[in-house]
Amino acid sequence: MTDLPTSERILEKANTLFMQYGLRSVSMDDIAGSLGISKKTIYQYYSDKDELVLAVISDELARNQNLCEQYRNSSANAVHEIFLALDMVMALFGTMNPSLIFDMHKYHPKAFDKFQQYKDRYIFSMIRENMERGIQEGVYREDINLDILARYRLESIMLPFNPEFQNKLKQNLAQIEQEFIIHFLFGLASPKGYSMINQYLKERIKSSNHENK
Repeated sequence: MTDLPTSERILEKANTLFMQYGLRSVSMDDIAGSLGISKKTIYQYYSDKDELVLAVISDELARNQNLCEQYRNSSANAVHEIFLALDMVMALFGTMNPSLIFDMHKYHPKAFDKFQQYKDRYIFSMIRENMERGIQEGVYREDINLDILARYRLESIMLPFNPEFQNKLKQNLAQIEQEFIIHFLFGLASPKGYSMINQYLKERIKSSNHENK
């Protein structure tokens, strides 16, 4: 959008290109060319690609955290919170290049450290708090081990980005993550929660069919 400050235009375009093609495949020249500006202009705002990648990841994590807080505050129950988050995951992973995390780990360690801290602290706490909420509401089983299952769920988020895992499946990241989330939810569910999950799934399918008409 032309009315955005130049630094934000660069950030937005870099985000789009990185998500589509991965970090390694996109050069500063590519970003400059897509914006119709010189590479020198980018360097006025970001000293190098490392700094730009860090800015993009930081911005994406802040946006993700804001959405997670919205879903928690607006959801009717713990299961509903997960289904709201699922929509965000499907939208994000549906456009994300599978090499993104690998590229970040190998070529941009500062950005990867930022991502790891966010995952291990914030995402872990969100998963655990959702499980606590679900137990209190009677939609999750009371006998689940919160720390083990929260850690399991956290690490399973990363599995689709493993190159060996990717090579053995034809589905995209969004499809894989959706299966993981639904499977995990059913594993947590009490009888009350099981019925609730099925109801949300039916509503989701109905909504999807309506949108595709």
